[in-house]
Amino acid sequence: LSGDDLQKTCESFLLFPSAPDSFCPKKFFQMCGLSKKSPQDIKKVFAILDNDGSGYIEEEELKFFLQRFCPGARVLTDKETKSFLNAADDDSDGRIGAD
Repeated sequence: LSGDDLQKTCESFLLFPSAPDSFCPKKFFQMCGLSKKSPQDIKKVFAILDNDGSGYIEEEELKFFLQRFCPGARVLTDKETKSFLNAADDDSDGRIGAD
């Protein structure tokens, strides 16, 4: 991810810090260019989000997703977190794996 891509994306999301339940992960990934990154780059981002190094991103880690990209961003609401988790949890185990 380039610094410019992240900065532009962060600014877009920080403009609406009080708009609960408005976060769309797909739109965020498109805006910051993550949807076009290689599997190796995605694994690097995954490692940043996996705070405890468990190999999974759990619900509590996902709640602070925006803040990992943009210090000062809002925390995702419970509804946004659950929606994000459900969209990315391929095996329905309540967490997101690296693969």
